[in-house]
Amino acid sequence: MNKKLLYISLGVLLIIIAIIWNAVNEPGIKDLKGDFKEVAFVRNEQNSGPVIRVYAVSVEGEPWKEMEQFGNYMPHTKYGTTRVYFFPANKPYPSTLVLGDENIAEHLKENCLAVYEKDGMSQVHFQRYPYGNDHSNKFTFKRIL
Repeated sequence: MNKKLLYISLGVLLIIIAIIWNAVNEPGIKDLKGDFKEVAFVRNEQNSGPVIRVYAVSVEGEPWKEMEQFGNYMPHTKYGTTRVYFFPANKPYPSTLVLGDENIAEHLKENCLAVYEKDGMSQVHFQRYPYGNDHSNKFTFKRIL
């Protein structure tokens, strides 16, 4: 009887160790290439309706897959919107953001590498160089306020 109890205890202990190991070693933002740094954030104050979050993030290089993965790691609320603007770390980027149709200042748009958005239906949209070099490719979002 003691051997059976010992084996059961060891089995349960191994399962607990495996669960803890898996939880601690879960991939996250810190594992992404690109040295991502959140440089600005704004959120609407509404807690009873759709929550709108807008981030500006600086990044080293142009790791496109990691940018999209970074956006996937960001908080998202059902029926809310999460938007992330990516900027090169060696160029000017916004220190403040505003809610509404235009989240970043006009003079900073030319530095924007990409925009990630997860909308109210959890559909992901990722666009490289959303404003183009000559600003002919205007990138706007419909207002959700």
